Amino acid sequence: MTTRTILFDSPFLLGFDQTRALIDRAAKAAAESYPPYNVEQRGDNEVRITLAVAGFTPDDLTITLEGRQLTIAGKREDAGKVDQAFLHRGIAARGFVRSFVLADGLEVEDASLEHGLLHVDLVRPDDAKVVQRIPIRAG
Repeated sequence: MTTRTILFDSPFLLGFDQTRALIDRAAKAAAESYPPYNVEQRGDNEVRITLAVAGFTPDDLTITLEGRQLTIAGKREDAGKVDQAFLHRGIAARGFVRSFVLADGLEVEDASLEHGLLHVDLVRPDDAKVVQRIPIRAG
């Protein structure tokens, strides 16, 4: 039995099956190395993901957010041109899909492409802590 299984099998953690699946997806995504990327803390409530996407245009890239999974995909239309003859090809032209699992409350604020770097800025708005009192009915 692994530590992760013990942690999520605790009777005090209810309904965390999706969290376990998210952690498994994140571990699988971390094993991929293309394209290279940075994750930068830019303040108490801001994070920036930067991917090196040389040769890609904004039309070649898509960013989607489904639930808490941020997916960045790139597909170059000219990647398979037959009339190109390279003497050396060191710039990767293959497509990619890179996924990140976002914490609750983290939102995508902006995305920009400059000098071959795709920046995706994330923020966590300040939310006031809310304590909810649950009424008790008498049977």
